[in-house]
Amino acid sequence: MKSTLYDINTVAAQLDLTPQQVRNLCRSGKLDAEKVGRTWIIKALAVEKHYDSNTCGLVVDQVADLSRNELLTEKKNIALSFFSGAMGMDLGLEKAGFNTLLACEIDNACRKTILKNKPGITLIGDLLDYKPMEIKYRAGLDADDDIDLIVGGPPCQAFSTAGKRKGFEDERGNVFLSFINLITTLQPKYAVIENVRGLLSAPLQHRPHQERGANHPSLSNEEQAGGALAHIIRLLNDAGYAVNFNLYNAANFGTPQKRERVIIICARDGQKPPYLVPTHSKNGEFGLPKWRTFRQAVEGLENLANHKHVDFPEKRLRYYRMLGPGQYWRDLPIELQKEALGNAYYSGGGKTGFLRRLAWDKPSPTLVTHPAMPATDLAHPELNRPLSIEEYKRLQEFPDDWQIEGSLLEQYRQVGNAVPVSLGEAIGNLLMGLLEGKQPAFKGDFKFSRYNQTSETEWMKSYKLRANKQSELFPQITY
Repeated sequence: MKSTLYDINTVAAQLDLTPQQVRNLCRSGKLDAEKVGRTWIIKALAVEKHYDSNTCGLVVDQVADLSRNELLTEKKNIALSFFSGAMGMDLGLEKAGFNTLLACEIDNACRKTILKNKPGITLIGDLLDYKPMEIKYRAGLDADDDIDLIVGGPPCQAFSTAGKRKGFEDERGNVFLSFINLITTLQPKYAVIENVRGLLSAPLQHRPHQERGANHPSLSNEEQAGGALAHIIRLLNDAGYAVNFNLYNAANFGTPQKRERVIIICARDGQKPPYLVPTHSKNGEFGLPKWRTFRQAVEGLENLANHKHVDFPEKRLRYYRMLGPGQYWRDLPIELQKEALGNAYYSGGGKTGFLRRLAWDKPSPTLVTHPAMPATDLAHPELNRPLSIEEYKRLQEFPDDWQIEGSLLEQYRQVGNAVPVSLGEAIGNLLMGLLEGKQPAFKGDFKFSRYNQTSETEWMKSYKLRANKQSELFPQITY
C-alpha cells in the first residue's frame, strides 16, 4: 500500500482539498510528488505524512462538526484566528466573550498545542492554501453569516528591527498581504492585526544602504520608512475599513512583562475605533494599579526544582553566582565585566541583556524564544538558571493547565512568541463594547509605550511629511 501512486484528483478527495490546492502543495514541495508529463504523481506515504502533519491525527471534518455543535448555537461573537501560535491572543479574546471557531497555524508544535487544549476547534494549515470562502465554510459558517472578528499576527520577521527589513519583498510579506485580502474579502465587523514595532518603519520596497545617499536618487514613497504600513492602511481604507493603531506596552494592561506590540484595529462601519483602555500604569498614574511584577506573576508556583528549563553553561554561571536580583553585567567589578563579555564589551549599545537577572518587584523584560542566549539572558532572580517554561507561561499569563506541546526549545519558542493574555483581553473588551454600541474611552493623555510617534494620528502625520504626497496617498483621512 505504501508504494501506491495517486493522481491529483484522488489526493484532493482524500485531503478534502481542491485539485488546484493539491497542485500548489506539489509545486511548493509541501507534498512530496513527481511531475510526469503534465500531471503530478503522489505516493500514498506522502499523502499520509501530509495528513498527519496537518491534522495531528484528528479528522478535520470531525473537528469542524465539534465547533458547530459547541459554538454555533447562537452564532454570536464569532472570531476566526490566524497565525494562532499557542493561542495567547485567543485566550484573552475568549475571556472578553468571543467564541473562536477556527484557528490557522502551520507550525507543527503549535498545532499540537492547539489541538491538545482545544480538541473541538477547526484547525487549518497554510493560509495560502485556502480561498477566503473555503475558510468560512470550514469554520462551520454559511455564506451569509456575519463574522464579528478576524484576528492574526502575520509573520513578523520581514519587519523585525533585527532582520533584513525587506518588507513585502520578503516571501513572508506576501503572507501578510494574503491576510489583508482575507479580511477585505470576508468583511468581518472588526479585524485586529498584531505585529512588532518594526512594522512602523518598514519600507514597502527595500533599497540597500550602499545605494543611498548624495550620489543616488532620492527614496521613493515605497522606499520611505513606514511605506509597508502605509500600503496596508491604504488597502484597508479602500475596502471601507477605518483604521486605528498604536504601539502598546502589555504591562499597561496587567501583563507582568514589558512587551511592546503594534495593534491595528479595523472597523467595517467606517468609524475609527478608540485606543485600548489601560488597566495599569507604571507608577500608579491616573489612579490605576501599578504594573504587575515578576513576584506577583509566579506567586504560588510550586516544585521549583522540577521546573522544565534549559541551563546556562558553567562559564556563565560563574558570574551569575556574583549577581543578585535585578542585576546584570555592569554590576560586576570592572575587570570581570571585560572578562565576562569578551569582545562584546567594546561594542556599542547598552547590552542590557547580557548576564541579566530579573528583579522580583518589576515586570519581566520582553520574553524571547530562548532564555539563555548570551545577549538576551533571562535568569531567575535568585536561582542559578534561566526562567523555566512554567515561569514563561505565568509571564505570558497562560493558565497553568494549558499544555504546551513539543520539545523544550519548541515550548520556549511558542510561549515566547505569544501575545500576552491580558493584552488580548483588553482588545476583546474594547471590541465587545463596540459591538454592543458602547464607546469605551479613557480620559487622560496616556502614554502607551516608551517611543514617540507610534499612535496612528502622530505616525500618519510624520509619514505624510516624509512622503510629501498627502492628498494622493490618503485622500479620505483628515485631521
